[in-house]
Amino acid sequence: MEMISRPWFALVLYGVYMALAFGWRSLRQRRATGSTGFRGVSGPPGSLPWLGGVLFAVAMLLGLAAPVAELAGWIGPLAEPGSLVVGFGAVAILAGILGTLWSQGAMGASWRIGVSEAERTSLVTRGPFAVVRNPIFSFMMLAALGMALILPNAAALASFAALVTAIELQVRAVEEPYLRRAHGEAYAAYCAKVGRFLPGLGLARR
Repeated sequence: MEMISRPWFALVLYGVYMALAFGWRSLRQRRATGSTGFRGVSGPPGSLPWLGGVLFAVAMLLGLAAPVAELAGWIGPLAEPGSLVVGFGAVAILAGILGTLWSQGAMGASWRIGVSEAERTSLVTRGPFAVVRNPIFSFMMLAALGMALILPNAAALASFAALVTAIELQVRAVEEPYLRRAHGEAYAAYCAKVGRFLPGLGLARR
């Protein structure tokens, strides 16, 4: 990066992602439904659902810490990325931002962060959900990978690892069991033909 340093560039992209995917989306959800969509961490402390929620928060904080710590000189890159790698990372983050917003929009009023057993939202299978069951999470992981490519430091790599682990726990221990209870056979049929995070991968048996 000639005009702007890699850490500043990553920090700006991360700020844009968080502002749009969480701030703007929550405000839009509140205007449309009266609720921000935040449902909090599931499960009692120490449980797998709880651990997934905590790791998700840790991943978000580490994602912010990665550029800030490098700017402050507290940590440095484990390897110096070339311009091609930085460019690919930027494309991955931008694709992650656009894909996340697209997927959130496809969910409409059913969009939530977390799960409430008292709620019964519609089963969304249109748009990106026709290709993978969890496109928001897929695009989030893509954006986190892009961040790690631009800033290959310990915090960014730990953020990516924590996010992947958190998403796996959230999907397998919280969201999929909830959707099975809520939608029964319709969700089972959906899982049998649509992959979990990538097309064709993670199909479930009927």
